Amino acid sequence: MLLNEFLQARNQSIISQPVETNVKPQIDSEPKVNAEGKSFADELKEAIAGKCQVQFSNHAIKRLESREIDVTENDTLERLNKGVELAAQKGCGQSLILIDSTAYIVSVANNKVITTVSQADLKQNVFTNIDSTVIV
Repeated sequence: MLLNEFLQARNQSIISQPVETNVKPQIDSEPKVNAEGKSFADELKEAIAGKCQVQFSNHAIKRLESREIDVTENDTLERLNKGVELAAQKGCGQSLILIDSTAYIVSVANNKVITTVSQADLKQNVFTNIDSTVIV
């Protein structure tokens, strides 16, 4: 059975020439803005920039305090963000990110540090439920 016969049996036909329409797409010369005066592109950039900064869970904050880990020194926070970005590019879910002598368990999908472990607590420690390790 030929294609034409098959299509005729189904009450269809082959369109041999493109159908022309007189409808032209409308393109606004100026981008639309919201009530705050921001365009969609501005909002998108802010959303992306906001997602790049890693957040800390309450548990992680308590661990930072109790283990006296300072994320503001030695560009640690910047390196942590870079590690999360690298893990996200590889499609990781839960990552162990090692920066100097400190370990961070991060939910990459949520962009959130779940817990931190200092060098003193790394010995005899087993990390579970992670799918990747990033050394920054």
